[in-house]
Amino acid sequence: MTIKHPDRFYIDGAWAAPSAATTFRVITPSTEELFVEVAEAQEADVLQAVAAARRAFDAGGWTGLSHARRAEYLRALGDTLAARSAEVAHDWVSEMGITLPAAQAVSQWSSHVYQYYAGMADTFAFEERQSLASGNIGLMVREPVGVVAAIIPWNAPPLLIAYKLAPALLAGCAVILKASPEAPSAAYAVAEAAESIGLPKGVLNVLTADRAVSELLVRHPGVDKVTFTGSSAAGKRIASLCGERIARVTLELGGKSAAIVMDDADLGSVVQAMTGNTCMMTGQVCASLTRVIVSRSRHDELVDGLAAAYAQVKVGDPFAEDTQMGPLAMSRQRDRVEHYIETGKAQGARLATGGGRPSHLNRGFYVEPTVFGNVDNASTIAREEIFGPVVSVIPVDDEQQAIAVANDSDFGLSGTVFTDDADKAYHVARQVRTGTISQNGAAAEFFDIAFGGFKQSGIGREGGREGLLPFLETKAVVLNGLPAHLAGAD
Repeated sequence: MTIKHPDRFYIDGAWAAPSAATTFRVITPSTEELFVEVAEAQEADVLQAVAAARRAFDAGGWTGLSHARRAEYLRALGDTLAARSAEVAHDWVSEMGITLPAAQAVSQWSSHVYQYYAGMADTFAFEERQSLASGNIGLMVREPVGVVAAIIPWNAPPLLIAYKLAPALLAGCAVILKASPEAPSAAYAVAEAAESIGLPKGVLNVLTADRAVSELLVRHPGVDKVTFTGSSAAGKRIASLCGERIARVTLELGGKSAAIVMDDADLGSVVQAMTGNTCMMTGQVCASLTRVIVSRSRHDELVDGLAAAYAQVKVGDPFAEDTQMGPLAMSRQRDRVEHYIETGKAQGARLATGGGRPSHLNRGFYVEPTVFGNVDNASTIAREEIFGPVVSVIPVDDEQQAIAVANDSDFGLSGTVFTDDADKAYHVARQVRTGTISQNGAAAEFFDIAFGGFKQSGIGREGGREGLLPFLETKAVVLNGLPAHLAGAD
């Protein structure tokens, strides 16, 4: 364990003692042993954090800094986290069970996000001049939304923190970062980095809380915006609470994403791509491709290919170099996945491989990668987000039915079209109601453009230019003449 102050919170630029002695026990999912205990925030701690963020935003001078100056802090934050990326990755494996190579790669990626948004200080138009028929000077100004509550889930905290915190800080917001009780170490690492670079006090505040205490953040009138990643059920609750006071909100929620296999697709390539997708974080990824839609004539061949590949996946110690898939993050998550597997069998889907616990592992929250064939899109395993390594293969008669099945979902987060024909991929992609969709499974670049969902998969976008906009309010200014800073530009 590398975090220095697990018994404290980072509030107002210092490590603050908690208001109560309660703690969260973080369990390593591969060994079922205690990893760390961290302080559990109560109402008083939340109020202290909000007050600190409010002072930083309203009177602390943070918003008065230029975007270029705030970008310097972002670059320093990114450099500091990059230097610690190996430690962050190690702790992440211990908390959540992601394989070490994947954790290392994503931790490095996360540190670059701060550099990416720092670069926007020079390229993003925070103020634009508009032509007005009256002859007056019109300005469209984008100003920080205010104090932000960033609520982070347990599955990918280093990356999700970066895509919330970096644009918020560039915009000029003050942030309360609420870590997940199951995986708090990345948030602590960010707090330690903020302290080491001298980020002005109150600009970033970090605490760990359960759902009930977290609601205080969502309800608090001192919080101008909530940005949340997590389940659709929790997102609905947050949206309703924000709606009561018209607080700004960004929600990145669940998914039941479709992989549409066109008739020209090479099934071997489909199997390879799907195996990697399912193994990533043991399927605990909101954008995971969990419904595979294929023509009826190719269904059995694809199911057999997936079953053979999934049966060969090496499941085990996530720190071992040759492990392809680690455990689920916690015992309740394994219970959830096993419940869905039993439901799939009971509702008539064909279990092609997996469905149980690996026989060679006598401890840890492991489950085998699982493939169901002949799945009805109306069945439970095709409708609900399982959040585990379970894939449902759904046979269809033609392309239009494939698109209809892909769209027949409460979710719309991600998707892919397997084909070597870019025109065909584009044609199908434009008809699928989803926030992100790719050709042949490529997905990492979504964050370079905009990541987010349709329908119950969320509101708003993260990543790219679109990921900065939710942290800004648009102000229209009309003047009778040119202000000095624009006159000088002319």
